[in-house]
Amino acid sequence: MAKTVQFNSSTVQQQHVQKLKVEDALSYLDQVKIRFGNDPGIYNKFLDILKEFKSQSIDLLGVMNQVSQLFHGHPDLVMGFNAFLPPGYRIEIPKNGVVSLQSPLSAQVFMVARNMATMAG
Repeated sequence: MAKTVQFNSSTVQQQHVQKLKVEDALSYLDQVKIRFGNDPGIYNKFLDILKEFKSQSIDLLGVMNQVSQLFHGHPDLVMGFNAFLPPGYRIEIPKNGVVSLQSPLSAQVFMVARNMATMAG
């Protein structure tokens, strides 16, 4: 029987739990590590984002925002990250290149410009 990983976000009003196989998470991590093999800082930053979420330093929308910025130019990785989000949460990348973060907690869609990190700094 396959082991499962439970992704549980305390920021969601109703507790949503999505069960994933450990192999799915490890495979995704391997994809990220291989893609950025020549720049391990990106892989390490991704791990830092996950650690910040686990320690509740950032919320789920913060994770989605940072991941979409970190993986800009790699839409397959951004879209692959959606598998690990609770139901109702999704990162979309329309053809205009502007990322939208969708959340069931809000009727609005948060638009994130590619250079938001630069503007915030």
